[in-house]
Amino acid sequence: MGQGERGFGQGERRGGSGHCGDTDFLAERFEAHRSRLRAVAHRMLGSAAEADDAVQEAWFRLSRTDARQVENLGGWLTTVVGRVCLDMLRSRRSRGEQPLDSWNPAPSHEPDPAQDALLADAVGVALLVVLDTLTPAERLAFVLHDLFAVPFEDIAGVLGRSPAAARQLASRARRRVQGAKAPDTDPARQRRIVDAFLAAARDGDFDGLLAVLDPDVVARSEAGVTSGASAVAAGATNYAGLARVAHPALVDGAVGLVVLAADGRPERALAFAFVRDRIAVIEIVTDPARVSRLGIERV
Repeated sequence: MGQGERGFGQGERRGGSGHCGDTDFLAERFEAHRSRLRAVAHRMLGSAAEADDAVQEAWFRLSRTDARQVENLGGWLTTVVGRVCLDMLRSRRSRGEQPLDSWNPAPSHEPDPAQDALLADAVGVALLVVLDTLTPAERLAFVLHDLFAVPFEDIAGVLGRSPAAARQLASRARRRVQGAKAPDTDPARQRRIVDAFLAAARDGDFDGLLAVLDPDVVARSEAGVTSGASAVAAGATNYAGLARVAHPALVDGAVGLVVLAADGRPERALAFAFVRDRIAVIEIVTDPARVSRLGIERV
């Protein structure tokens, strides 16, 4: 959606009772929880754009609710965001894989005042890769309980299951997460892998791309998510021309690639994360507002 700030600032004045003082106060209360809600949504969905959509939906639902009847606003909002994310994850699975077409420019949207984190954030690359292998219910139970300390009783309400079932889902997810391999952190080795990826993309070399991609690689962009080495490699081979004008770079400190506009301004960026000497996560940023906020250094 990408217009969350405009919705929070203006949309609430079009609905409800029309009492601007009340809606302003409600918006202030919502904003106090916004950072946490966005963090929950980002870890649930792994996509900054989808996280913004989930938080926006939480605001819409709050604006249609009598907030005076909500005793614990933070808990209520977390529950709402959890349900929205659960629906989005289930919808994503029912749609199947999305094409990796976002090397093309995406439409511009309103900038978010909070810096959009790349996937290689404090959660850990290996964790994010494993989260994509969990079922939607397992992912929700693990993220809400283990990362955000939401009680199983509340998680059970989101899932429509018993607290014991929610606990079992989180436990199952935790075992898989604990078995995840540690990410590769050697910059020189990472650079060689990215150089090989770029050379294969320029040549349209499908097998060369498969050689540097983790079997469970995940590529994310404002347009959606593509997972699996074959799907990601197939998408990358379609953009050999664009790959020919990409340059190695550090993107917010992560090894990556950058494509420059005619005036030398960064037009789009790719940041990579690595597991087992292969690319495990590709974060593709094409939105001009997000690109402008990235720390990009050509190497």
